[in-house]
Amino acid sequence: MAIQRRHTMYHSTVVDADPDTVWAVVRDALRMVSIVSGAAAENVHWVGDGGPERVPSLYNFTLAFSGGLVQQEVAGRDEVRRSQTYRSIEPTMGVERYLATIRVRPITDDPNRCFFDWTRELTIAEDADTEVVETIIAMMAKQTDSIRDHFADHSAGRFADHSARN
Repeated sequence: MAIQRRHTMYHSTVVDADPDTVWAVVRDALRMVSIVSGAAAENVHWVGDGGPERVPSLYNFTLAFSGGLVQQEVAGRDEVRRSQTYRSIEPTMGVERYLATIRVRPITDDPNRCFFDWTRELTIAEDADTEVVETIIAMMAKQTDSIRDHFADHSAGRFADHSARN
């Protein structure tokens, strides 16, 4: 696959949970990284006085498959629109610049479900290792499904608990 110097990705899915429940989880960058990356991300932590309630807020993690340090920042948040923007702080493994926005939007006729949208822009370095960049892009392409599946697993557990009580 030929890697474009500027790569834009958009993924969306329907989540089987209400928007407030989903937003309460995904607005925390560390929880997001854990859900979408699983064992592929190690040493996920806030930097300095960073935390889920502070914007801007720095966080780091290491990619297990390469040992590459990823340094990012929650750069903006809109609680009303349930939107949050992230950006890279330093280039990582061929990605010079990364900018991403997640959004959680209600489904008008189904208050117990919502849309989860993820837009990402990557600027790839001229000398980037093509295989590493392809691995990162392929991993990102599956991450929206990880969010969907995370909440599907939780709602299945609620249904199982409920039926066990009856």
